[in-house]
Amino acid sequence: MAFKKYSYLALALPLLTAVGTAKADLLANIKTSGVLKCAVYSDVPPFAAPDPKTRQLAGMDIDLCKALASQMGVKAQLVPTSVEARVAEIATGRADVLIANLAYTKTRGDQIQFSDPYYVAKEMLVVKKANAGKPLTYFKGKRISANKGTTSEQSIVMKGGKPVTFQDAASAFLALEQNKVVGFVTNTMTAIKMISQAQKDGISLGMVKEPMALEPIGVGMKKGEPQLLAAVNSGLKAMDDNGTIDKIWNQWIGPNTEYKMVREEHVQPLSSLKFQPLE
Repeated sequence: MAFKKYSYLALALPLLTAVGTAKADLLANIKTSGVLKCAVYSDVPPFAAPDPKTRQLAGMDIDLCKALASQMGVKAQLVPTSVEARVAEIATGRADVLIANLAYTKTRGDQIQFSDPYYVAKEMLVVKKANAGKPLTYFKGKRISANKGTTSEQSIVMKGGKPVTFQDAASAFLALEQNKVVGFVTNTMTAIKMISQAQKDGISLGMVKEPMALEPIGVGMKKGEPQLLAAVNSGLKAMDDNGTIDKIWNQWIGPNTEYKMVREEHVQPLSSLKFQPLE
């Protein structure tokens, strides 16, 4: 009888070992391979796009990926992707992390887990210069344009405006110039560029100071990987503290670039931000 009990235990040990191996966490695999597979845009400047001279991907997200990998003690392996496929790259396991100007939304939060945001993007309302000083409440119930199916369109509904949507930003922007709408919603970077271009064409535009919506930008990862999440958050915090993120920011979208962006928020838990998540 004792012999049979021992035999059952002996048979069970290999199975228990196999189960333990199967549950090895993703961070352990990354450390073992020495490689962090990072999904990035294939052609969305200034975040990630082919350099005209080297033909290698370059941009803000590329530098962030390499810096994060270095902080974790491994090398970065880029996995080029598109806007439409970026979340799937993580869900299917083709990449370990996603660094592609990824904004937190309720839907994405259900699909993947997010790191602490390293900056907060803003949906801004672009209007004729005479209306730039008005509060957002002034535009409630008024026609406002945006790209169809975007968070910009969601923000118009959230703020009580009447969305007028188009398939591309240029058409939505033209609607404002032609007075078919009282405003156009887009992210801060695009807004700054379009206001500058309109100025060259003799059209005076401005931005309403209060954002239409806040969009925390973070690193995306597969759910159920707490060790990886902790390592990424720790790495981002260290990069924030030592100035690495500021340096990358200033090079690609900072005050001395065409985007003229000032980094106001630093790495912090998503739960500490006071914002209404978009869908």
